[in-house]
Amino acid sequence: MCALPPFGKLWIMPRPDAFPEFENLRSHGKELRQSSLVDLVNAPRRLKTMQLEAEGIFVDMSKALLDERALELLLALARKQGLADGIRAMCEGQPINNTEKRAVLHVALRNKSDRPGFVEGRDVMPEVRAELSKIEALARAVRSGSWRGHTGERITDVVNIGIGGSDLGPRLICEALEPYWNCLPSPLVRPHFVSNVDGADLGRLLKGLRPESTLFLISSKTFTTPETIANAKSARAWLCSKLGEEAVARHFFAISTNEREVARFGIDPSRMLRFWEWVGGRFSLWSAIGTIVAIAIGPERFFELLEGAFVMDEHFRTAPLEHNLPVRLGLLDFWYSTVLGAESLALIPYSQLLASLPSWFQQCAMESNGKGVDRDGFPLSYPSASIIWGAPGTNSQHAFFQLLHQGTRFVPCEFVAAIEPSYDFEGAPHHVMLLANMIAQSEALLLGKDLESVRQDLMKEGRSTEEIEALAPHKVFPGKRPSTVILMERIDPRHLGALLALYEHRVFVQGWMLGINSFDQWGVELGKRLAQTIVEELKGAAPPSAHDPSTQALIARLRNKLKDLLQAKSGE
Repeated sequence: MCALPPFGKLWIMPRPDAFPEFENLRSHGKELRQSSLVDLVNAPRRLKTMQLEAEGIFVDMSKALLDERALELLLALARKQGLADGIRAMCEGQPINNTEKRAVLHVALRNKSDRPGFVEGRDVMPEVRAELSKIEALARAVRSGSWRGHTGERITDVVNIGIGGSDLGPRLICEALEPYWNCLPSPLVRPHFVSNVDGADLGRLLKGLRPESTLFLISSKTFTTPETIANAKSARAWLCSKLGEEAVARHFFAISTNEREVARFGIDPSRMLRFWEWVGGRFSLWSAIGTIVAIAIGPERFFELLEGAFVMDEHFRTAPLEHNLPVRLGLLDFWYSTVLGAESLALIPYSQLLASLPSWFQQCAMESNGKGVDRDGFPLSYPSASIIWGAPGTNSQHAFFQLLHQGTRFVPCEFVAAIEPSYDFEGAPHHVMLLANMIAQSEALLLGKDLESVRQDLMKEGRSTEEIEALAPHKVFPGKRPSTVILMERIDPRHLGALLALYEHRVFVQGWMLGINSFDQWGVELGKRLAQTIVEELKGAAPPSAHDPSTQALIARLRNKLKDLLQAKSGE
């Protein structure tokens, strides 16, 4: 087992290929790929071994391409790599983000216990609780109407301007909890989101809003993110053109770690909600980044969301590895991507309210574990994270399930659903149809349909022998395609909090098993830096710099086209 280093020392984590269990896993994986998934599902003790439940979340891995031997090897490797110590190190605020020398303590944001949360020897929980009080106060003020706009009108619309983790998390939660927007005794305050620097994103939204009743939350950890600041400046110009510069004080709040940049933008620091460097952007929805959630559903419901995440944190922190939901899912992710070589995971929520779940988890997993080097900077000799993609069922059944059922690629699927409906219509069994479709797809992926069964069906239809032989191969379903089903009791704040915390922690587990740093994201920096140079070149404000021939030609073409457009507009 790995031992915790002295406080302040950077964490040392072994790679999986340092242990014989990894090669044993690879060998066993090759054997398992050739075995019958149907036989695995029918094995004795399968359900007892492959079904787990905690905190209102039920995980059924019985149709996963995983047997007891693989699970034993995965757990043995996890123990050799010190996963339990790693979980403890994260929860105790050790600087496991070694390239940035930071703690990774988003669990402190929803810590409902009396335990301290130490960062560099300092308990941060008083700061966290103070900031939660500010979030609560603002949410109550907006919802009650005590915070009013510049002209004295109530706030009816709140716009979150952010990108990445400052957008995807709160957007997902607001969409998922839409039934709770107006369930408390206060007028509806509608949440909106702007993330894309494409002017169409902000422009289309502003056409339907009134500046007198609109509040903007500018969400950016550094408050220097170019896309967010560009949208924020345009929103400010829109407001000021209608109400004047002095209206900014009643219509703009900042959510950031950078008070200096907030002040430079023109927002008084007294209207700034804070979070901290030890909170990664994609794990920040539990912080002040979630302010729009608290406004939309009310602070009581927001605290229920945090409570749900906390109980999953406690399960993750205390449950044995073999019975630990995030550990089991993280090990399955590692097994599929790194051992079996699955290039992608299809995440299919059978809920329209969870339509943004694949996009949120895509960032959480791929920005965290899409790395090519280990924590010491050495290239990996094995695959890292899979591509996450997906869309809601049943829509996706009519979009890309053809590839899942009959394509040539190995794509494990994960289905997510709620047992209780959020909307139901008397006499119309929408929810029953939804759940039936999910179960049917899981079964169809497993069983498939062989050539002889297809021939028998075609014979019953009265087809000729020639038609049967020509058509039958096209109607074969190979089957033996793995899937996992995750059920939550209902889509309410508490269960949603538990689900999202479960997903966050499985990302940590997979990254730990890979031997990488899941909590930096240097891969986004290069394109951002190049874009800053190219912006000036496209505007004609700077001479073209050295680029490759393809990039140079694109810049020249667009620069000339943009110049023509500007001249045409000025001549109108």
